[in-house]
Amino acid sequence: MTRIIWHFIKDKLILPYLDVDLQYFDLSIEHRDETDDQVTLDAAHAIAACGVGVKCATITPDEARVEEFHLKKMWRSPNGTIRNELDGTVFREPIICRNVPKLVPSWTQPIVIGRHAFGDQYRATDFVVPGAGKLTVSFTPSDGSPPVVREVFEFKGPGVALSMYNLDDSIRGFARASMNYGLLRNYPVYLSTKNTILKAYDGRFKDIFQQVFDEEFKAEFEARGLTYEHRLIDDMVAAALKWSGAFVWACKNYDGDVQSDTVAQGFGSLGLMSSVLMTPDGKTIEAEAAHGTVTRHFRQHQKGQETSTNPIASIFAWTRGLAHRGKVDGTPDVTRFAETLERVCVDTVESGKMTKDLAILIGPDQPWLTTTQFLDVLDAELRRRMEAATPAAV
Repeated sequence: MTRIIWHFIKDKLILPYLDVDLQYFDLSIEHRDETDDQVTLDAAHAIAACGVGVKCATITPDEARVEEFHLKKMWRSPNGTIRNELDGTVFREPIICRNVPKLVPSWTQPIVIGRHAFGDQYRATDFVVPGAGKLTVSFTPSDGSPPVVREVFEFKGPGVALSMYNLDDSIRGFARASMNYGLLRNYPVYLSTKNTILKAYDGRFKDIFQQVFDEEFKAEFEARGLTYEHRLIDDMVAAALKWSGAFVWACKNYDGDVQSDTVAQGFGSLGLMSSVLMTPDGKTIEAEAAHGTVTRHFRQHQKGQETSTNPIASIFAWTRGLAHRGKVDGTPDVTRFAETLERVCVDTVESGKMTKDLAILIGPDQPWLTTTQFLDVLDAELRRRMEAATPAAV
């Protein structure tokens, strides 16, 4: 469903106003299967070369999708592949509409969740322990020096075990991306860990972040009146619920996965959430919608039924990419266009015109539009504003 919406956005809301040299990569599950997922790698390399990528929601296949599409294998998430190729950090930020109720009323400004998308639980080795025995972990140095062996636990019966890791270089890149995003949004930055328990593991995150800040970002942060601070995640969660927003919250992988969904629902809807992948140097971004492919609505569409799918997150994928393109190229008109389209989306919802998912949040009497109707309203309002901004010919 998002792919159908994607084409409307491109053809109606982008290309009539901008002369953009688009390199297109087909990340449909069928084409990824045909190319043995090489197309995803090609897309990632093109993003690195161009400095900007804009991505539609894609399918990460499970067993049912492998059978449905007759796939060669259960291909990995294209988002994960692109993240790994770009060594990027994902930043999710709510799109605030004043008439959409928040579950956390005090959140009046955006909370940006920066998720370290490498290692930890997502690349862990875990297994079921069959019975009594001793669990150890060992590290064998490549230089031939003696191995490091640690006894983890003496099992008296069955259980489970897990081993996970991370890399200094990846943590350092996470720190740089978080600081750069703070500068981009002009927000203070907070890192949350549980270093009181994981003294070596989470302590490494804390130490590297502090080093990167002190050596590379402190002067610029102080010049802007911004701050960086490490907090225990317990304290950070409590503080975030009480604060109004306007900060970047750098989270480890699992924490970021959880907290980004918490923040999305706290602000009202996952359909009102932007997602930007940024490289450590802050020079390259890939923007996408924070949600998935809306399969249930696509099944309705296949039957010829009208749907009411919210396109705003997909539109913001385009606008965030275009705004960065304008910044990189020194073309402020492109950035202004992106900001105008974002304002059109927010103003339209605040005027009472919206899709069903947002109408349900407001109340049972709130009218709503179908996907096509809502997109047509956005199209008409964007044309009106662009015409008003264009000087009349003499």
